[in-house]
Amino acid sequence: MKGTSAILTVHKKGDCCSAPRSERTQVCFVALDFDLKFSFHRGSLTQVIQTINSGRYNDFAKQLNVNGFKVYGIDWIGHGGSDGLHAYVPSLDYAVTDLNSFLEKVIAENPGLPCFCVGHSTGGAIILKAMLDPKIEAQVSGIVLTSPAVGVQPSHPIFGVIAPFLAFLIPRYQLSAAKKKIMPVSRDPEALLAKYSDPLVYTGFIRARTGYEILRLGSHLLENLNRIKVPFLVLHGTADTVTDPKATQRLYDEASSSDKSIKLFDGLLHDLLFEPERGIIAGVILDWLNRRV
Repeated sequence: MKGTSAILTVHKKGDCCSAPRSERTQVCFVALDFDLKFSFHRGSLTQVIQTINSGRYNDFAKQLNVNGFKVYGIDWIGHGGSDGLHAYVPSLDYAVTDLNSFLEKVIAENPGLPCFCVGHSTGGAIILKAMLDPKIEAQVSGIVLTSPAVGVQPSHPIFGVIAPFLAFLIPRYQLSAAKKKIMPVSRDPEALLAKYSDPLVYTGFIRARTGYEILRLGSHLLENLNRIKVPFLVLHGTADTVTDPKATQRLYDEASSSDKSIKLFDGLLHDLLFEPERGIIAGVILDWLNRRV
């Protein structure tokens, strides 16, 4: 598992596999506890950073540790340290099932402590899908979403029409027409260089099945936003060209949660925690969490 700082605890790969072995065999789970003087007086934070590799969020994990939160991470199938063809997802339902199993494991290891989920981009969409299950939602004290992939639109309308056929016929094929190879995700040149220099970060064109799965999940969420009841904080940059800030506003407007907050940041791009204003973003998240433990 790649990371710039020591990971004190690494869960054995494969603990929570759900898909057939023909699809993949291992999903990477890690506990990120960087502060040796760490205290559990505030509670337990389950950090589910699924879009890329959880090691990219080491700096944010350290901030959470300092604030008294224990942090875990999961890399979803085909991403980060998990098994599978890079950036190929046979079904995002597998990722949701893996998340559910992971939550059970974390909660069992930390009895009596509140549990929160944090997800970025498609990771946020996976968390939202999991929260549609009342049994899972009841175990979580709240969720934090940054730039969630709700209602993602294809680069061209025709792709939305043919995506199911391409996903079936050529699921692993990289679609050069579906998305630009390098998306503008941060205004910080150093953050961009670090991201696209990381071997665990996929920089190629989106695969047919993966693209279809993201569209399918986003469409499902848009049809079920009123079923979201979990407390949540959602953050989005208004200049994001990867996921839609208008869909995030719709999530906030239509969700049934009695405790919900939204923060839209003018001019910010997709990777909020890697923008020059990352300190402000982290502060908003920490404030929201600290007021709920």
